Amino acid sequence: MDLRVNIAHKFSLMPGDINILLITAVSIGFVHTLTGPDHYLPFIVMSKARQWTHLKTLWITFLCGLGHVGSSILIGSIGIALGIGVNRLLTVESFRGNLAAWAFIVFGFGYFLWGLWKVYKNKPHTHFHMHADALQPHPHLHEHKHSLLEAHTHSHESVKPANLTPWILFTVFVLGPCEPLIPLLMYPAAKTHMGAVALVSLVFAFSTIATMMIIVQLTLRGINFLPMKIFEKYMHAIAGATIFISGCAIVFLGL
Repeated sequence: MDLRVNIAHKFSLMPGDINILLITAVSIGFVHTLTGPDHYLPFIVMSKARQWTHLKTLWITFLCGLGHVGSSILIGSIGIALGIGVNRLLTVESFRGNLAAWAFIVFGFGYFLWGLWKVYKNKPHTHFHMHADALQPHPHLHEHKHSLLEAHTHSHESVKPANLTPWILFTVFVLGPCEPLIPLLMYPAAKTHMGAVALVSLVFAFSTIATMMIIVQLTLRGINFLPMKIFEKYMHAIAGATIFISGCAIVFLGL
């Protein structure tokens, strides 16, 4: 007896009911993620801007996806356990969605400004100093950029700011709800048994997170074939602008 039939027998469900719920969970998870660019664009642009490895990018995507789905599962489970009406939970989810969207807007705009400042900071400029390690120390002028990739760096560039970007993304995704999960999957499944709720939630989470990671991975591999060198110094600003636009699309266009 397979898992679906076993669960159906235990919780007095028809196997066809389980099939419908699972197919719906997979479909909604896939479509919900694919049609929501905010589910994957932030990881793609931040990966290029911060020069994350593919493995690190996928790991961050996975954790953010887990927080994104997990927060809605938690709220839905509490609502079902306490007998809270679905409309009241949708109000909570709507508020969380607006909060997450505005967080994207604020973070994206701030990161965009910081990216522009990085471009300005990395403009070539001239320094006057002594090379004390030379056999005959002498002053000289040279032109350089304040970039970590430059060979001729100075001590004031040796301290890097703490990288809070993954934690900011994780926080925003925890705030962001999975809008269709509670009304279309969890509450219908709850009419049968909490075991069905757990199974449907798990399948939806797998579908959502897997879609996020696949899109991120394929897009990053595709970008590698593009001539990105000319945009390299603008990548932080581009990343910030992309996240800012994603937030605006959610707030003003309802995407």
